[in-house]
Amino acid sequence: MPHRPGQVARALRAAPPDQLAEAADQALRLALGASRTEVFIADYRFTGLWPVLDPERREGGPLAGQGGAQRCFSSQQPVLDTDDDGHCRAYLPLSVWGERLGVLLVELPQTPAGSTVEAARDVAGDLAVALRAADRETDRYRRARRRERLSMAAEMQWDLLPGRSVRHGDVVLAGQLEPAYTVGGDHFDWSLDGDRLTVTVLNGAGSGLAASLLTAVTVNAMRNARRSGGSLVEQAELASDTIFYQHRGARHVATLLLELDCRRGVVRAVDAGSPHLIRLRGGSAERIGLEQQLPLGMFAETRYDVQEFTVEPGDRLFAVSDGVYAAQPDGQEPYGEKAMARAMRSTRLQPATEAVGTVMRELHAYHVDADLHDDAVVVCLDWRGSSPAHDEGGR
Repeated sequence: MPHRPGQVARALRAAPPDQLAEAADQALRLALGASRTEVFIADYRFTGLWPVLDPERREGGPLAGQGGAQRCFSSQQPVLDTDDDGHCRAYLPLSVWGERLGVLLVELPQTPAGSTVEAARDVAGDLAVALRAADRETDRYRRARRRERLSMAAEMQWDLLPGRSVRHGDVVLAGQLEPAYTVGGDHFDWSLDGDRLTVTVLNGAGSGLAASLLTAVTVNAMRNARRSGGSLVEQAELASDTIFYQHRGARHVATLLLELDCRRGVVRAVDAGSPHLIRLRGGSAERIGLEQQLPLGMFAETRYDVQEFTVEPGDRLFAVSDGVYAAQPDGQEPYGEKAMARAMRSTRLQPATEAVGTVMRELHAYHVDADLHDDAVVVCLDWRGSSPAHDEGGR
């Protein structure tokens, strides 16, 4: 069987951004002797994998199923399904820098050798990078991700996100917004720069488009300071001043700013409002007590202080907006009192990318599957502790 994965990479570079799936299909047929391929994209809520080449097909189905695509997506490992005639379906993860985009299906006439699987996995990696880049140039893959129409506010929020997960050395980070198709002001942002990871979680004020616009101003003000080399304090203060001079104290944004030294496990924090930080260590979940300072934009020239704490190898941090911990449907006790901690403890054997979904599903169950009364953000950060054995180099 011919192995020419470099041919696929060249085909992807030459293809128009909206034709990557077709280019990969043609090249894989030639390079690996594939009889069929399909690109499955995960939807906004990670409830299903949906085909790009043949949108009318429903193969892949809900992620709760047991198909090869679901197993591959969850495990992030190749899955081979061989039928009685010897034909094989190889499912390869479409992931880039730890962000799970979907799954590549390659149908082969026989069970492939290990070298063929590795070649196909390399192709899937090239395709994932191309898909991530193509999102700036075409709407095709974004359309595949949505199961219903997004509100204008949600459209802005999803476009503002840095991604939904990232992996780098000893750090794995993931986040999720809900309600995915109508989220208004709640948001998260992050940036990796060498051994420094900056994470912000915003509890947006208000609802709808007005809340989304306020969040966009806040996020971009913090990014402007961060990209200019500003510290956490400078990020908070620039965002606060920007909001205040635009709204004169009538609008403000509760924000948690974190900066993790990925090598030493030291976290610097500015707690400017209501997002909560919970540490999962062993079998216990406890809130990290930070000194709560004024939300961004409440007063002119507000000044902020940084606090520090350390994480230990294996620690997991959850940052959640008040739409999670304060959820109180039908007069029940707040979700964060017991149910949230129980959901977080149940994730200790799951990767961060699965953990955020578990907490969100439990939140929906707490609402008895009714619509959430408020926007909700869950961000999960794992620090495994610096050691050559744990460093995966961002793969």
